[in-house]
Amino acid sequence: MEEDMIHSHSHHHHHSEESKKAVINRLSRAIGHLESVKRMIESDRDCSEVLVQLAAVRSAINNTSKVILKEHIDHCIIHAVQDGNMQVVEELEQAIEQFIK
Repeated sequence: MEEDMIHSHSHHHHHSEESKKAVINRLSRAIGHLESVKRMIESDRDCSEVLVQLAAVRSAINNTSKVILKEHIDHCIIHAVQDGNMQVVEELEQAIEQFIK
């Protein structure tokens, strides 16, 4: 399944180090939060509390996805279309299909 989500790109990514660092920080926080949810389950915390925390993790991941999507559109898609590479638009459509399943 994971292989289905990996796409080869025929364009170059030109993301700033600041942008990458911001996304990595968001992901690190989400991972840490998910680890704390795991510990909640291990210590038999109330199911309602766990569900609330899982909703927070899901929200963090969704917000990170929005940041990545915006960055991809603002940089990768625009540059690729300017270069006449319409394949990236198709790849984006496929990625969005996978994302919203």
